[in-house]
Amino acid sequence: MSYKDTLATLKPQVKSFNTAIGDTARGFGAIAASLHGDGALSHQHKECVALGIAVAIRCEPCILLHTEALIRMGTTREVIAEVLAVAVEMGGGPAVMYGARALAAYDELSG
Repeated sequence: MSYKDTLATLKPQVKSFNTAIGDTARGFGAIAASLHGDGALSHQHKECVALGIAVAIRCEPCILLHTEALIRMGTTREVIAEVLAVAVEMGGGPAVMYGARALAAYDELSG
């Protein structure tokens, strides 16, 4: 399955789950929404941090969602690669494997 197909499958599943958990989803959504603007860090930098963490903890759905957000923001492949290098420093060998997936997702989703 392609990354685009995975995202197309994932998004309705998350929406359905969020509906099922109601207040919890709204609370989590409020946290996420509070991070969307620029502060001491730009929104783009916050998404870069989120992508790095997603790779380090090996959350492929998170990788796809944050990669997609970074593409919408115009983030270059070079920036993504540098974020992934930091994730490898923090996550070791497994981060290499998920970093490779994240860069492949960037290539597919941005092309």
